[in-house]
Amino acid sequence: MSSLVVVTDTGERTSLLPNSLPVTASNEIVPSSSSPTLPNEPDGSTPNSTDPKQRLDSLDVFRGLTVALMILVDDAGGAFPSINHAPWFGVTIADFVMPFFLFGVGVSVSFVFKKVSSKPAATKKAVLRTIKLFLLGLILQGGYFHGRNHLTYGVDIGRIRWMGVLQRISIGYLLASTLEIWFVCNIAVDSAVAFAKKYYYQWVVTFLLGLLYMSLLYGLYVPNWAFESSSMKLTSSVAGHESVTQTVQCGGRGNLQPPCNAVGLIDRLILGEQHLYQHPVYRRTKECSVNSPDYGPLPPSSPGWCLAPFDPEGILSSLMAAITCFAGLHYGHIIVHFKANMQRIILWSMSSFPLLLSGYVLQVLGVPLSKPLYTLSYMCITAGASGFLLTFIFYVVDVKNIRKPTMVLQWMGMNALIIYALAACDLFPAALQGFYWRSPENNLVDRTESLLQALLDSKKLGTLAFVLLEILFWGLVAGFLHKKQMYIKL
Repeated sequence: MSSLVVVTDTGERTSLLPNSLPVTASNEIVPSSSSPTLPNEPDGSTPNSTDPKQRLDSLDVFRGLTVALMILVDDAGGAFPSINHAPWFGVTIADFVMPFFLFGVGVSVSFVFKKVSSKPAATKKAVLRTIKLFLLGLILQGGYFHGRNHLTYGVDIGRIRWMGVLQRISIGYLLASTLEIWFVCNIAVDSAVAFAKKYYYQWVVTFLLGLLYMSLLYGLYVPNWAFESSSMKLTSSVAGHESVTQTVQCGGRGNLQPPCNAVGLIDRLILGEQHLYQHPVYRRTKECSVNSPDYGPLPPSSPGWCLAPFDPEGILSSLMAAITCFAGLHYGHIIVHFKANMQRIILWSMSSFPLLLSGYVLQVLGVPLSKPLYTLSYMCITAGASGFLLTFIFYVVDVKNIRKPTMVLQWMGMNALIIYALAACDLFPAALQGFYWRSPENNLVDRTESLLQALLDSKKLGTLAFVLLEILFWGLVAGFLHKKQMYIKL
């Protein structure tokens, strides 16, 4: 599935982008003769060159920050619901993590396939990496590993979850790679007009993909549907579970509420109800939880669909998510073709602001922000935020050369795949919990968190301190791997 790459060149890494780059006297756009390359990409993309000195440091920091945020919201979101995913509509800091991942993938793809000598060979390479990334996601999030506090593993093939974070990233990577390999005009970029012409067909495909998503989301008829749920059964003073059939009343088009949207319909038809995520985020809505916006017991008058499955990384929503990759692709093209730092910053900002504005306008016009549906307004807001964040990091790290404060994040970004698998997917904490003293609760992970909660006299603050220490730990692990010039790739 993955391989360990050891780079033997011990030369010091140098900044890809010097603090000052030449600009013509007329401040015209200057085409770049070379592009940055990113060896051992954790998203499965590996460039043509494996020179370890040629990295875009700000992209490593961006990727490392994304992984750190994922650990933070996943492990501390239960204690702080305000940073957890929004129950259905709206956004929190957690809802920016997935778009950040996808955006970074798009930027990387623009470097990987900058020069393609053989389109069929490049396509084969992209497809193989997509398959490996998808299969890795299937292993990590398909249900085989049960996570923290569960000292078991294994999954019923009849109920394996087909979609997940890495599966969505693999789809975005494949579509972005296809655009970069097959939908680029073979013309030199010596002006802004030439830049637009070179990638014109990519934007046409992006528009058509968005149009397809919107047409299905608002035009597909969603009929009534039924699902199986478990309920408590008490027989002869013995508690048990029985299967109950719940019917959801829909019969309409354009409904974006949890039970009757086209995103869920397509997943149920293609993937099957039993292969969807069984603990959807809408169980934290007011209709489904007395502790909303946190998980909790069902209210007395809760609707039946509160127990229905729904996959937040479903098929239709992944099509719109891929457009975030296309946005990252555009930002990568700016790096490839424009050499002056301020030109890049200006062009990135000019691209980010319209995205944010469009997202806000769409929300005002009635297209709500929803990460589970990956609505158009949500895509615009998060893609614009991704662009501004990368612009800021680029200015600090690659232009001003302020690197020490972001060094840990940069290390994490260089080995984001292994950090994601071990930390964000709970492989390492779950493995540690397997070693305990006399009872499963007496393990290093739980006892460390309990100790911090006791020292700070607060369960919330103790959990937050534990998660911050966890992020620092993985940053140091990534730093050790970087020192040894070891990087994990697919």
